[in-house]
Amino acid sequence: MEHRANLFRALADPVRLQILEFLKEGEKCVCEIIPFIGRSQSTTSKNLDTLYRSGILERREDGRRTFYKIRSQKVLELLSLADSLVYDWLSYYAKTAEYLESKKSA
Repeated sequence: MEHRANLFRALADPVRLQILEFLKEGEKCVCEIIPFIGRSQSTTSKNLDTLYRSGILERREDGRRTFYKIRSQKVLELLSLADSLVYDWLSYYAKTAEYLESKKSA
C-alpha cells in the first residue's frame, strides 16, 4: 500500500503532471523541460527528482546534460484513465447543471 500511495503522491501535483505530458513525446533534456513548464531550474529539478524517486521516470546523463523519460507505458495508460474519469465526472455535472437550470426556467 505504501508504494501505491507514493506513486499517487508523485502524480498529485500539476507541475509534475505537466512534465509527464511533455515527456509523452519521448526523452527530453532538462534544458528542454524547464522552458516548457515555465518554472525555475531548482523547482523543475525537484519535481523531476520526485518523479524519478517514485519510479515513474528514468534518467541518464550525457556529459553535463541530464535526460528524462517515462519508465513505463503503463504510466501513460494510468493518466489516460484518469482523464477519462474526469471527463465522465464533468459530463455528469454538466448534465446535472442543465437539468437544474431547466427546472428553474420552468
